[in-house]
Amino acid sequence: MTSQVSSQAEQADGAVVGEQRKPAGDKDVRRLDRVIIRFAGDSGDGMQLTGDRFTSETASFGNDLSTLPNFPAEIRAPAGTLPGVSSFQLHFADHDILTPGDAPNVLVAMNPAALKANIADVPRGAEIIVNTDEFSKRAMQKVGYDESPLEDGSLDGYSVHPVPLTTLTVEALKEFDLSRKDAGRSKNMFALGLLSWMYHRPTEGTERFLRTKFAKKPEIAEANIAAFQAGWNFGETTEDFAVSYEVAPAAQAFPTGTYRNISGNLALSYGLIAAGRQADLPLYLGSYPITPASDILHELSKHKNFGVRTFQAEDEIAGIGAALGAAFGGSLAVTTTSGPGVALKSETIGLAVSLELPLLIVDIQRGGPSTGLPTKTEQADLLQAMYGRNGEAPVPIVAPKTPADCFDAALEAARIAVTYRTPVFLLSDGYLANGSEPWRIPEVDELPDLRVQFASGPNHTDVDGTEVFWPYKRDPQTLARPWAIPGTPGLEHRIGGIEKQDGTGNISYDPANHDFMVRTRQAKVDGIDVPDLVVDDAAGDAKTLVLGWGSTYGPITAAVRRLRAAGVPIAQAHLRHLNPFPRNLGEALKRYDKVVIPEMNLGQLATLIRAKYLVDAVSYNQVNGMPFKAEQLATALKEAIDG
Repeated sequence: MTSQVSSQAEQADGAVVGEQRKPAGDKDVRRLDRVIIRFAGDSGDGMQLTGDRFTSETASFGNDLSTLPNFPAEIRAPAGTLPGVSSFQLHFADHDILTPGDAPNVLVAMNPAALKANIADVPRGAEIIVNTDEFSKRAMQKVGYDESPLEDGSLDGYSVHPVPLTTLTVEALKEFDLSRKDAGRSKNMFALGLLSWMYHRPTEGTERFLRTKFAKKPEIAEANIAAFQAGWNFGETTEDFAVSYEVAPAAQAFPTGTYRNISGNLALSYGLIAAGRQADLPLYLGSYPITPASDILHELSKHKNFGVRTFQAEDEIAGIGAALGAAFGGSLAVTTTSGPGVALKSETIGLAVSLELPLLIVDIQRGGPSTGLPTKTEQADLLQAMYGRNGEAPVPIVAPKTPADCFDAALEAARIAVTYRTPVFLLSDGYLANGSEPWRIPEVDELPDLRVQFASGPNHTDVDGTEVFWPYKRDPQTLARPWAIPGTPGLEHRIGGIEKQDGTGNISYDPANHDFMVRTRQAKVDGIDVPDLVVDDAAGDAKTLVLGWGSTYGPITAAVRRLRAAGVPIAQAHLRHLNPFPRNLGEALKRYDKVVIPEMNLGQLATLIRAKYLVDAVSYNQVNGMPFKAEQLATALKEAIDG
């Protein structure tokens, strides 16, 4: 049954289901409905730049796409070694797709390490383009090849294209005053040109990009453009590449609108800026650089014109301390980090709970524990976000599901923070942060109104008739306390981490008051208005529900499509709000005989679901630093249904 699920249902996820040929001069052009390409090489070979440029041209062409950059964990691993391999995978299609793809149709391997690190993912029959210049005896021995894989028959099942990329690049740049080493650095542009020819990608954008990037070094810009054009011409003239491919624009995949390619961290940054504008508040970021969250600090620092102020602190604790101070001063305050930084920030998060001030804690999750896997993805901070503070310190949690959805999730986290006067966790991860997809740019009138009213005068009358300000007198609907800006006459009030008396905000050690305040803070979070869970069960005959959260959305949805295309009934639901859960979640879970929860951890959401709803949820877990593959999940879900 597994093969049936794979062959039939891959059509729903966007696999190659047929080819149409048409002649183009002396070479054939084949039309495909989707392609997966992986560029791989040393971290200094420019694979991320190559992938980014191919992605940008693909987005401008109008294909749907999804990407998976994969970085080495070491800052500068020894050249030519397996730990130093960097790769970039791009899945693009003429229809709606959900994942970067399970296995590449084309692997571009810049050296033996890149080939060895990635060959296990490449299916038989796929195309492999190898830079033969790097396959020296020493380079091959460095990664454990006793004989050349290009000659020992181990690649006979693949369509191998041996190309001396370095030599061809150096030859193409001989008119430039560059050393062989410097000229060879442009081999990634030669490879990009070759792949651009193979898949009929536009070229003008890349040439403009190179001239802009190297505006202060025009000779370097022209050398890279020459290498890029040489790669294109090589594809056009060499006999080794007899076929090129077309993937038509995804005309039916997108609603009407203006689109751009966007990564998760960039979308999240734009979402924070939009939230500040919609709340009519200055946006303040207090942050300490940490992979994979640093790009948000880099991006927000460019937007002072939108009232954004960024502070790169000396450590994680200072970053969140400054952000909380900015919240007290009336800003939309944000701190960004990853799992290790959340641990350091936990005391100040608890202080924000006690002060009841809006604060966004953006956690771009990565592999742990401790330093763990800095450049690899994971979903293992959920329980830390839920419980990782002393005392009863509830914090709402919001999780985006795709790179583009990071924009909307940032707006939603801001809505909760300013409406309910509470810190809010925004849980993204490395897969979403660095991956990209098309994003429809919203119209301004589509964005939510997040404006708030600051306290402006007394809000309570004492028994003697005196009008006073009570900093903990709550809104009866939201239980939010007033947001009083320091320096406002008559609104002087006490803040700090010691327990406050209800209403007055005076320090209180009274047991009954502490019990009341603890329960009130919990009730405020429990009462947050979040949308009901939407269950995708159109046929209504499914017995099994697959429940996900965060970045598992794409692989889960692709797997569900495969199963349904194979005639297997299954329902799907995805959680954006993890604290509080949607009010109808318990009712939805009880409608199904089985609930399966795939997570990139050892079952953290499943633990919460079992505890709260007494549902015997089945976990399917992976913690290898990589996202799920659709076929892998389809097989696991089918086994759960049959089991």
